[in-house]
Formats: sequence, structure tokens, C-alpha cells
Amino acid sequence: MFQRILVAADGSEHSLRAAEKAIALVQGNEEAVIETVYVVDGATSKADVLHNRGSFEIANKRKERLKGIVEQLELAKVQYEIKTLHGEPGPTVVNYANEHDFDCVLLGSRGLNRLQSMVLGSVSHKVAKRVKSPVMIVK
Repeated sequence: MFQRILVAADGSEHSLRAAEKAIALVQGNEEAVIETVYVVDGATSKADVLHNRGSFEIANKRKERLKGIVEQLELAKVQYEIKTLHGEPGPTVVNYANEHDFDCVLLGSRGLNRLQSMVLGSVSHKVAKRVKSPVMIVK
């Protein structure tokens, strides 16, 4: 049974489905904790600063992106933590997952086509390749 699950989230439909799956995996286990990480990359951080007046407003915008996931977690009545990290999403999630003790890492698939994933790579591919704990990619 899973005790600690890491969900990499960005507020997209893909990450909402990953959170749903994480909830299903811990259902009935009152001691389980789902930790959700949202990674802010340089471009997002710069855009947030340019379009908002202050750090309070930026923090509220970031919370708003994860609102759907927080609602799911609260409705399911599971223990959870939300963390905001800074850096490039793939390596940041990998480093965080490997520095902590998680039973499983879940993240959504973005559905890149073959050419896009070959040229760009994907966060899910990078995480699946480099995280030491089991990884579940939710379509």
C-alpha cells in the first residue's frame, strides 16, 4: 500500500487526472500523504512578475492554478501537502523525488507526438527515466 505519493502538477487536465489516480491509490489509508509539487520555470516566473503587481498577487495566481487539485484532495479527505518549486520542470521534479522518500511519483502525460517528444523531450519522459522510485504516467 502506498504511504507517500508525489504528484507533479501544473493545473492542466493531465495533472488533474494524475491527482485523481493518486487519490484512488491511497483511498482508505488514513496515514497516506499525497505531496503535490508545482514547478515554476524561468519563463513563467518572469511572466508572473510582469503581469502582476506584487508577490501576494503572484502567490494567489499560482494557488489558483492548483485549485482543482486542492478541491479533489479535500473532497477525498486525504492528507496532502502543496509545494512550489523553482527551476526547469523535468530536472526539478527528478531532484525533489530523489531527495525524498516517495513510494510512487505520478504525473500526467502531455501527449506530444513522436517528433515533438524526440526534439523537445517531455517532462514525463525525463521523470520516468531518472526518478529512483516507481513512476506512473497518467494519460
